[in-house]
Amino acid sequence: MSERKIRLAAVAVIVLALGPVTAATRAEAESREEALSELRNRESAEVRRRGVLALAESGTMSDLPVLVQALRDTDPAVRTLADSALWQIWSRSGDGAVDEMLTLGIQQMTARQGQAAVATFTRVIERKPDFAEGWNKRATVYFLLGEYEKSLADCDEVMKRNPYHYGALSGYGMIYLAQGRREDALRSFERALAINPNLGSLREAVEELRQELLQRRRDSI
Repeated sequence: MSERKIRLAAVAVIVLALGPVTAATRAEAESREEALSELRNRESAEVRRRGVLALAESGTMSDLPVLVQALRDTDPAVRTLADSALWQIWSRSGDGAVDEMLTLGIQQMTARQGQAAVATFTRVIERKPDFAEGWNKRATVYFLLGEYEKSLADCDEVMKRNPYHYGALSGYGMIYLAQGRREDALRSFERALAINPNLGSLREAVEELRQELLQRRRDSI
């Protein structure tokens, strides 16, 4: 099958954050609780859409399970919004300075300033080691630089902190393809689809990869 097609499909997924309770935090908590209630509304897709949009703004990592479930909603718009909301939550570290560094690193990565992006994402990780997206972004840069073992190691760190990260799972698949480990790549892509079944281009690539591996087995008999 076309390896380029699988890579493009996976890249589309990857390349694409206690104190006294103040009035502001109380209002935010109430907004979040309302959003969760709206997401449980089975009668109105419009209400569920509103809930997902609210969680995109006020949700936390503890809300990931409900948003992952929303990736299977009967309404296509809810599914699309849930995907976007997950990435928004993943990109919030809770530290404004770290979020600014993450944005800078993404800009450097987009501008193909690979080593500068690695340095920036490393600073993100050093300042906020529990922030999974810092590891994910550095894994992406390492992949683009061809440093596959470093990328795999960073993907491991992502999954320790965020087991729902289908972007990192797709990243594993990309690396395994580059290393010629096609069965490992297939398993990783399948794990990504098990979390987010809406990755259409990745699903098509998985089907082609399955057929290729099946044909190889037949030819070896």
